[in-house]
Amino acid sequence: MIKKNSNSKSSLLKSIGPGFLLAGAAIGVSHLVQATRAGADYGFILIWALVLACATKYPFLEFGPRYAAATGNHLITGYKKLGVFPYGAFIFFTVGTMFIIQAAVTIVTAGLAEKLFNFGWSPFIWSLVILIFCISLLLIGKYPGLDKSMKIIVSFLTIATLAAVIMAFGAGTAEKALHTSSPSLWTTASIGFIIAFMGWMPIPIDASVWHSIWTQEKAKQTKHRPSIKESFTDFNIGYLSASFIGLLFLILGALVMFGSGTSFSPNSVEFSSQLVELYGKTLGSWSTPIISIAAFVTLLSTTLTVTDAFPRVISELLNPEAKKLQNEKKKWRDYKIGIFVIPVLSLCILFFLSGSFIFLIDFATGLSFLSAPFLAWFNFKLVTGDHLKKEDQPTKSYKIFSLICFALLVIFTLVYLYYILLL
Repeated sequence: MIKKNSNSKSSLLKSIGPGFLLAGAAIGVSHLVQATRAGADYGFILIWALVLACATKYPFLEFGPRYAAATGNHLITGYKKLGVFPYGAFIFFTVGTMFIIQAAVTIVTAGLAEKLFNFGWSPFIWSLVILIFCISLLLIGKYPGLDKSMKIIVSFLTIATLAAVIMAFGAGTAEKALHTSSPSLWTTASIGFIIAFMGWMPIPIDASVWHSIWTQEKAKQTKHRPSIKESFTDFNIGYLSASFIGLLFLILGALVMFGSGTSFSPNSVEFSSQLVELYGKTLGSWSTPIISIAAFVTLLSTTLTVTDAFPRVISELLNPEAKKLQNEKKKWRDYKIGIFVIPVLSLCILFFLSGSFIFLIDFATGLSFLSAPFLAWFNFKLVTGDHLKKEDQPTKSYKIFSLICFALLVIFTLVYLYYILLL
């Protein structure tokens, strides 16, 4: 039986965890590649874009754990209560992206693994090994194992990335970055990059559903249902950590890569290799192993959380009203099926459709980008309507802030559509 809310320090500690999972899912390609590339290609000038992206998504991602804490349910249950369209739209967005996203984060992690360990294995073999590792950890350790792993990983990433920034400043690269002219932001290529950068920084709004499920699962494990205040604290730890690390990677790109004269590869794995090599040239060869490990762990954290998140979503979709013990067992069975089926199909995509993989990634990222205003509005309706008690709803000023953020998300989406369809 899950106990009612408590304001004690021990109850707050019981609530901390889902935020770290959100951070682990966020700190991946968007940080290591996109944020670093933003600094590498444009210097410090795109810090505004990073801050704006993180600010506009903040309320809608926070609404996930808020809804879970207030109702004891996850957002999928909420979407179903909103009606056929919200529920069906979420299923469409999820099924349309999950296999490709799983494949994408795994193959980039695989490339970095070979760069780090140099075993001579192909990206496909590394992808298979990494997925076996993630599946084993999740099935043996279950949610508690994932929870503890991500607390360690995110803490390590924060310390390692901050240390790398300090080392880069110590190498005297800041003056060169500050005095190098940035390219124009008004070219077609720059606008396209900024759109993609903001769309994935720090994480797509779909992750609000994952966070609400993790919040519910944490409550089951600890037998403590968090208060709104506790879930808010947990969310802020994870989201602000992910945003801060994104800023650190952008600064790293500016300090180490901006103005270096290097032509950067559009391929995520090759770009990451260039990042590691430039670190060695700028800071010394001793820094190469450190940044290699940090880069690999960054992507591994994303692969691990994604490998857990999608099967949980599918399990909840198949068992929307699972409350009784026998239904909980069915959910666990469906989760175990999903944790094998989704990676296997993702590996099939990597094996059979490698020639079309860039197109598939563009499709998934585009669909995820277009889903943002819809999911944002669904989340807003859930926490401001009759589904939540008045005391659990956002304040009036927070609602106004949320609506401003929603308007900006709509504008971003319209610009994205204009760029894709007309330019």
